[in-house]
Amino acid sequence: MERLRLAVSSSHRTALPLPAPHNHLRRRHLQLQQHLPNSLSLSLPISPQLSPAPRRHLPPLLASASAAQDASPSPKPLPAAGGGAKPIPLLVSLAVGLAVQYLAPRPPEVTPQAWQLLSIFLSTIAGLVLGPLPVGAWAFLGLTAAVATRTLPFTAAFGAFTNEVIWLIVISFFFARGFVKTGLGDRVATYFVKLLGRSTLGLSYGLAISEACIAPAMPSTTARAGGVFLPIVKSLSLSAGSKPNDSSARKLGSYLVQSQLQASGNSSALFLTAAAQNLLCLKLAEEIGVKIANPWISWFKVASLPAIISLLATPYLLYKIFPPEIKDTPDAPAIAAQKLKNMGPVTRNEWVMVATMILAVSLWIFGDAIGVSSVVAAMIGLSILLLLGVLNWEDCLNEKSAWDTLAWFAILVGMAGQLTNLGIVSWMSNCVAKVLQSFSLSWPAAFGVLQASYFFIHYLFASQTAHVGALYSAFLAMHLAAGVPAVLSALALTYNSNLFGALTHYSSGQSAIYFGAGYVDLPDVFKLGFTTAAINAVIWGVVGTFWWKFLGLY
Repeated sequence: MERLRLAVSSSHRTALPLPAPHNHLRRRHLQLQQHLPNSLSLSLPISPQLSPAPRRHLPPLLASASAAQDASPSPKPLPAAGGGAKPIPLLVSLAVGLAVQYLAPRPPEVTPQAWQLLSIFLSTIAGLVLGPLPVGAWAFLGLTAAVATRTLPFTAAFGAFTNEVIWLIVISFFFARGFVKTGLGDRVATYFVKLLGRSTLGLSYGLAISEACIAPAMPSTTARAGGVFLPIVKSLSLSAGSKPNDSSARKLGSYLVQSQLQASGNSSALFLTAAAQNLLCLKLAEEIGVKIANPWISWFKVASLPAIISLLATPYLLYKIFPPEIKDTPDAPAIAAQKLKNMGPVTRNEWVMVATMILAVSLWIFGDAIGVSSVVAAMIGLSILLLLGVLNWEDCLNEKSAWDTLAWFAILVGMAGQLTNLGIVSWMSNCVAKVLQSFSLSWPAAFGVLQASYFFIHYLFASQTAHVGALYSAFLAMHLAAGVPAVLSALALTYNSNLFGALTHYSSGQSAIYFGAGYVDLPDVFKLGFTTAAINAVIWGVVGTFWWKFLGLY
């Protein structure tokens, strides 16, 4: 049996050129490359019945962990960054804030300070959507404007940089690097391929379930996609003769890529610590007065039934509406077994990673009972990894996306918090509540309208966390003003903040990574994103209605 080896070396990472309308994804691909391990390889035999491609040297993976085109010329290098802000997005973003400040009438119940901060905040959000500058740079400009115009004092403007949840998110990036660096995530995923991989559908279930297993201890959907699952998906696809940007993509790769992307939203919604935006949502809810007791267990209990059903339904439904040409992969378990053999026994660093994550997750679950906060539990875990050499400080410094997130995330959260303190959020929610009342909507109807609006507005955003930072507080306040039960409102919005991450190719870090693999055409991305969103809405809506009633949420 011929073997085809896909090897990835960090010294050869390259970014594929993207279509002109999607150049804003280039920066994300580059920011995500640090999630990749130094070497990812999977030795795969080619089954005679799979129309094998001839043995050849395969080009390196994308910086976002996806592979370069197998049958195309080498990609052109990205142009050097520079040139300052893009003029048209800059002018439009500034115009939004100026129009609110000087053209829109200020309601009498809103103070001049609050109105001015709202104009700066809306200009900042417009810039996040239009992208005149990188996210961190534009957020810093917004913060500078707030301080320079004396809208906010310096201490208030920078107050969110001491937010515990934001630091917990930063540390989660380091945990994700530990999973990738030690190879533990790759080992877990390969084990599930060995267990369930005799058919294409079984492969998809093996990958989806393995992601759900490591999700609570690897709190970054993007890192799981780029550092663990896409390299495996790519290797399996190429071994079956399924090449990116080729008519053979539909043999296997297109289905596995889309199935993994769509299932990842449910994995992230299942556990509080499975995604960065989950932690932020609960912090923002607490600032509005919605506090959830024993958050890790409460979160899992509320999400468990709809998330698990949706997670298990997604691979099968996509198998029906977006079927692969290859249905059986009888050699996959043997391939995975050989790879596990080649990986050797579990290393010391992997065992340390396992023990540390068990400790961290245990403290996240039971921390409230023993007085250990979530961020302290994460700090303890990171300290252990540093002390035992699983990670070094250079690894942390090189995790640029963590520090970038700290900067712009803290700015957005700080502004949103000040808008709440100054009464803007309550004013907006009361306005929306009056409109809903004019239509004589009951709270369940208002709940459906607001949830759908929050979900589909994500077509305007290129980041889940940016969407949460910009709109979560306002929409939660609208729910409360419309009479929707508080805990139900807070958790449902947060679950949606995970599910809309697969709407488009730009809607999240993991979407950008999977789209960059070149297996799914853009029209299919939008069609499948919307279709799966509708399926998730039905599953979560129907199952959640009965499950949440049983749990007493309403």
